[in-house]
Amino acid sequence: MDVESNNVAGTRQIAARVARIAERGDVYGLVGGLGAGKTEFVRGFVEALAPGTIVRSPTFALVYTYLTPRFPIHHFDFYRLEDPAELIEIGFDEYLAGEGVCLIEWADMFPEVLPANTRLIRFVEKGLDNRVIDLGDLKP
Repeated sequence: MDVESNNVAGTRQIAARVARIAERGDVYGLVGGLGAGKTEFVRGFVEALAPGTIVRSPTFALVYTYLTPRFPIHHFDFYRLEDPAELIEIGFDEYLAGEGVCLIEWADMFPEVLPANTRLIRFVEKGLDNRVIDLGDLKP
């Protein structure tokens, strides 16, 4: 399912719709270029479940966890990851096996570490603020 977003608020609203149907154990791989809206999507997802939460990009930390009333959200960023073995050090498998939801930016960099249940969400820029977000088989 493709949806269009014409601004940051639109991207966050789309993410909020996905957050409402998310369940424990879900894994979402976010794919798109720099500035495509991946982090804004995560902000909208987290904000929908935990209003007022400040979402930071985990580019250097690799992962941040946000607690919500429904489940923890684990926000990963593979952009600066040089070797998937680094994921072992942070307990990536434990996050995946836990009761939370995982959102992984730049998931296409190391597809071999993604579980079979990963749902890819692709961000395609169509101009300065316009983008198409391919939600795959999700129908929020």
